[in-house]
Amino acid sequence: MRLWCIFLLPLLCQLAGVRSEDYSDVTVIVRGSETIASTSGEFVCATIDWWPPEKCNYDQCPWGRASVLNLDLTNPLLAKAIQAFSPLRIRVGGSLQDQVLYGTPNLGLPCDPFTKVSSGLFEFSQGCITLERWDDINDLFLNTGAVVTFGLNALQGRHQIRKGVWGGPWNSSNAREFIEYTASKNYPIDSWEFGNELSGSGVGASVAAEQYGKDLVVLQTIVNELYGDSSKPLVVAPGGFYDQKWFAQLLEASGPNVLNAVTHHIYNLGAGDDPQVPNRILSPQYLSRTSDIFRGLQLTIQRHGPWSAPWVGESGGAYNSGSRLVSNTFLNSFWYLDQLGQSAKYDTKVYCRQTLIGGNYGLLDTDTFVPNPDYYSALLWHRLMGTGVLSLDISGSPYLRPYAHCAKQKGGIALVLLNLHRTMGFMVSVRNDINVNLAEGQGIRRDNAFVHGLKRTVSWVGSKASDGFSKREEYHLSAQDGNPFARTMLLNGVPLELTEDGDIPPLYPVEVSANSPIYVAPLTIAFVVFPDFEAEACGR
Repeated sequence: MRLWCIFLLPLLCQLAGVRSEDYSDVTVIVRGSETIASTSGEFVCATIDWWPPEKCNYDQCPWGRASVLNLDLTNPLLAKAIQAFSPLRIRVGGSLQDQVLYGTPNLGLPCDPFTKVSSGLFEFSQGCITLERWDDINDLFLNTGAVVTFGLNALQGRHQIRKGVWGGPWNSSNAREFIEYTASKNYPIDSWEFGNELSGSGVGASVAAEQYGKDLVVLQTIVNELYGDSSKPLVVAPGGFYDQKWFAQLLEASGPNVLNAVTHHIYNLGAGDDPQVPNRILSPQYLSRTSDIFRGLQLTIQRHGPWSAPWVGESGGAYNSGSRLVSNTFLNSFWYLDQLGQSAKYDTKVYCRQTLIGGNYGLLDTDTFVPNPDYYSALLWHRLMGTGVLSLDISGSPYLRPYAHCAKQKGGIALVLLNLHRTMGFMVSVRNDINVNLAEGQGIRRDNAFVHGLKRTVSWVGSKASDGFSKREEYHLSAQDGNPFARTMLLNGVPLELTEDGDIPPLYPVEVSANSPIYVAPLTIAFVVFPDFEAEACGR
């Protein structure tokens, strides 16, 4: 009881502040009778990239030693950060992956790292990963229980037809040897991804969809042969920006049951040095634009490759290594969690964040390995939000953005509530649609008079834990000192910091009466779990 009171105290203080600031009533009606989409159990994913220290943008070089080739794999903070997810999906890949050779016995070339060369793709030479380094990386993955997606070089053997356009079939020999070695070691590869940003007009290089599809058939054949009757990794592609025509052609060219997942990339906030990035993060209209991409890919898959599934293979918000002043701060979690919520509604199975470590957008600080605020946002999503996605109706301001899922590993539902407003708080009442009896097709936004009739007079704090009333769990996230650009996030008023032993801190909720409104302060985020919420779809 004492621990519960300690964590409730910051929220009581927060509630007292409601009287001195503007707030608005909002009603959220959750439709729990059926799910509208589903994610995978490893929906939250993070990437490890190939960029060497010489990768620079805007007169800064934020990558340090965070590459696949030079990352300190023995740092205990790295292992503990991965283990906390139990499991975390990690995607190994990035811009330089189509210049990576694998140090297999028949390579026939020295296995050297990347070097800076003006004539190379992205101004770097080919690089190579030794099998010894691959062994060390897989030791980390095995010890931490990571679920691994590895991006293969899809340009090997091709020739440049004209600037930016590559042709000819893929030379699979080096990749085949690498996959064969990996399979022989029983390394935990969940999926092999083919290529990075070669779709459509490409980034630096592009390959025609028809040829790409043929090469995917070759890759799937290799996987089938090398893994035999054992559990086979998935084949996923193309790891590029969504181009409806190109993606449709790829699915048709590769044919049924070859491409298990269609991976695409999103960087919707603009360049890392764009001063408008913070304003875009807090604009509900701007954030909502991304739904067109998720919807478009979902429809393309349904029409041209229903055997496949949509994944976000890479998304960092601001491109070119992220924003030095935004991507590693509390403010960025509004964009990140909104992306997770939006993408899940369109049946996205996996969402890979650029990066786990490296650049300005790492979940971990590149130099210290200490978690940035988005790490804790990702961890809470992973622990609380289940795979079943629920629809909801909402009244009130568009600055309150809610997403609902079945709760993870328990009954009921879980919500995430994002308050993008700088000065307005929201008092949120959560209702079950089976008790509301909304007319079919009538969203609550269209009938505010009806919504007003739903409201009850209730206390926000709720009853004592011993009184037998139904409880909910709340996790309120805010910025240290109220500064949205803070590098430290507070959970229910308590700073989220590593323990003395370098462990991820416990993420304790506060328990509140389930029937009371939820107060979401300006520029804060709330995860809320209703374990007793009657949602038929979540009990199946």
